[in-house]
Amino acid sequence: MGETLLIVGTDTEVGKTVVTTALVSYWHKYYASGDLGLMKLIQAGVGDRELYQQLFELHQEPETIAPLIFDTPAAPPIAAEREGRRIDLAPVWQTLKQLQAQYKLVIVEALGGLGSPVTEELVVADLARDWGLPVVLVVPVRLGAIASAVANIALARACKLDIKGIILNCVQPVTTEEIATWTPTYLIQSLTQVPVLGIVPYLENPYDDREKLAQIASNLELSFLISQTMSQSKTH
Repeated sequence: MGETLLIVGTDTEVGKTVVTTALVSYWHKYYASGDLGLMKLIQAGVGDRELYQQLFELHQEPETIAPLIFDTPAAPPIAAEREGRRIDLAPVWQTLKQLQAQYKLVIVEALGGLGSPVTEELVVADLARDWGLPVVLVVPVRLGAIASAVANIALARACKLDIKGIILNCVQPVTTEEIATWTPTYLIQSLTQVPVLGIVPYLENPYDDREKLAQIASNLELSFLISQTMSQSKTH
């Protein structure tokens, strides 16, 4: 069975897709692309399935990228209610197991934060726990980021999740001083006891340059994310 990473944010619109795309770009540059699987946990509203398919020409069927889709851009329980549907997680679980059996690394992009609802009874953290998914937390560089990071990590610990690390993401143009003020690495690490793996700079058009995204990912502490067993897949 391959390794799996769940990319989750502290909230919505914090750059999970940018971080996911950077990691995939890095893998495609330095590893065998056929050894990577990619999926969205649940897609609500306009999603990234087409983006991922277009960017990476993935070696998997489109329906495995987003096995559960809602048209309504809202939390899944609300989207399901408005569309007169019920949330069936069985296809999501089955797709995940299929990808894990097929690929050496599976990157799963979550929705929202660890506390975001998946059903009326479950949040993202519950699925990460029940499905044994190691977590990478994306924290936006903005005012209030420290509290959001601490709260999400506290929930992760309460659910006994495997927390691989934190990635800071600049969701807007910021100065070095603002980064140091809003998301000081030493303080976040001290409060959460989780390593900060690096910072993704602000990108105005993040999906236009995969080479740049791969370079950004290479500046992260990827040893925390991709184990040495992955060296068998390295292409150069």
